Amino acid sequence: MKPFLQTKDFSVSGEDFELLHNEEMDMLVTHPRPENLAPYYQSDSYISHTDSSKTLIEKMYQTVKRFSLWSKTQLINKYARGNKTLLDFGAGTGDFLIAAKNRGWFVEGVEPNRDARWRSREKRMELCRSVDGLSRNKFQVITLWHVLEHLPDLEDQVRQLKQLLEDDGTLIIAVPNFRSFDAEHYKEFWAAYDVPRHLWHFSRTAIDKLSAKHSMKVIKIKPMIFDAFYVSLLSEKYKSGKSSFIKAFFIGFISNFKGWLTQEHSSIIYVLQKAE
Repeated sequence: MKPFLQTKDFSVSGEDFELLHNEEMDMLVTHPRPENLAPYYQSDSYISHTDSSKTLIEKMYQTVKRFSLWSKTQLINKYARGNKTLLDFGAGTGDFLIAAKNRGWFVEGVEPNRDARWRSREKRMELCRSVDGLSRNKFQVITLWHVLEHLPDLEDQVRQLKQLLEDDGTLIIAVPNFRSFDAEHYKEFWAAYDVPRHLWHFSRTAIDKLSAKHSMKVIKIKPMIFDAFYVSLLSEKYKSGKSSFIKAFFIGFISNFKGWLTQEHSSIIYVLQKAE
């Protein structure tokens, strides 16, 4: 693997990391990988595991999250079959599962982070620490919303998820795209690198090749439009030390515009099914 970029953990530790390019997969790998990743998630500012609305950025995040929950349930409903069983892997504080349950889905979730599970329990959504605690052996739909990039044992865990999927089931994965315009613009300050919590950094080619290795195929892609604006806002803060809404909106707009032309959006949802 060849050196691609030097960056740092802007949100928690301030430590330096390197991104190495796996040319065969067109995927980046975070180096070095800390032996214990848990401390890098222990921060009040780590927004994916919080329901806070104190700061302006958090308020924006929560507003977009409400729309995203509706959009995600609309998407999974397109692939509903039979008894509508759903597994959300990396379920955070359980909001997506609650939204899906309200739409008639039989839901289960896996979340390794203890604090996130506690917050989910407060909402009366019980999550499992690992797949070993699941009550079902198969699911019609399995979702990973910005989770795949966090998984230490990538190949083994993709293989395990496939085994949990019904033969006619659907696997939905959302990940950042390091080939997007905003990634190229912000370079080492691009917030979606989020090292070392993000161990892997995917391109569309990487997801296609990873799917093929596990006898699956991408049947649909869908852009996550709001991610370009949110990631740009965080990236501006990392780059200049302050939030520049105008610059962030401008870069996010350009990234989405170029994404419509090239299909290289800031974050992409991939819909996968088993190859026949």
